[in-house]
Amino acid sequence: MTLRVVVAGGGTAGHIEPAMNMADALRARVDDVMIVALGTARGLETRLVPARGYRLWEIPAVPLPRKVNPDLFRVPVRLRRATDKAAEAIAGIDAVVGFGGYVALPAYLAARRLKVPYVIHEANAKPGLANRVGSRGAAAVAVNVPNAMPGAVRVGMPLRPAIATLDRAAQRPAARYTFGLQPDAPTLLVFGGSQGARRLNTALTQALPELLAAGVQVLHAVGPANEALVAELTYRAKGGAYIGLPYIDDMAAAYAAADMALTRAGAMTVAELTAVGLPSIYVPLPIGNGEQELNAAPVVAAGGGFLISDAALDGRRLLATALPVLLDPVRRVNMGAAASSFGIRDASDRLVDVVLKAANYQAATPKNAESS
Repeated sequence: MTLRVVVAGGGTAGHIEPAMNMADALRARVDDVMIVALGTARGLETRLVPARGYRLWEIPAVPLPRKVNPDLFRVPVRLRRATDKAAEAIAGIDAVVGFGGYVALPAYLAARRLKVPYVIHEANAKPGLANRVGSRGAAAVAVNVPNAMPGAVRVGMPLRPAIATLDRAAQRPAARYTFGLQPDAPTLLVFGGSQGARRLNTALTQALPELLAAGVQVLHAVGPANEALVAELTYRAKGGAYIGLPYIDDMAAAYAAADMALTRAGAMTVAELTAVGLPSIYVPLPIGNGEQELNAAPVVAAGGGFLISDAALDGRRLLATALPVLLDPVRRVNMGAAASSFGIRDASDRLVDVVLKAANYQAATPKNAESS
């Protein structure tokens, strides 16, 4: 019997990536499965979903204003239209899986209308409005961060297999060779998401001479708009081990090459770094509703990382935080183990288990499933 599932995770990469990772795991587990992804006509899903081999069913976007303004009064009509369109995709489906964002709430409302069980996955420590509203009628609620939503089961964040199965120690020599790094020097990875992060770039620029003088090498994703910085820092390094790139496509190799990371604290970033056991300095993005700080806080409490506010980060603070770890192999191992204790590698399969239960569908147990 064909298992029919709709995933709703459009809008941003933070919603799309875990949705696609779960969909891949579901397709690997169930031989006869049909998966359709809900999305909008202008989101990243128009490119990312077809690239992963899934059909995209477009519905109108329904932005939910954070403040009272004229757009707030247009929400009911927009939401009804989007729900009607989502219902066309959900009719006859066995289960819906929502990951928050613009398309999730219409999916939840359509599933309720059609009496189709739906599962919610919340990536952040502070849930968004769509998932908070949708949780009232959900068959199950799964979370990435402990205690993010009442009554939820923690499954972690669905990850790409390259990250979920990464053996950093085994792949380190090849990864460092690929990036042109020295094989044995302690290595700091700096990245601020797909567009880079000005504060991280500035702090590294200030700290780079002393990092290199201490024998630390740096792998740095500056962001596509900051390519001129690569030439500047390469010149300043004067032959030292600094590798700057506009963007790093193979993050699994970057994690394998690194001994420590300086980064933001998006839900996917924190989930990946803890899954692979990489000690990290988290600098939460100073906008939004504060979820990035909450995402990183449990890891820091477990001893797997440090938390520095965006305003407090500069070269001196970076050196004071990073060098004691980078120059102490024992401390690096201990922090990595602490990070791993919080990470969950098999989150995709855990979420698939929740979805199959909601759909009342029996499927094979995944082979070689790893626990956190």
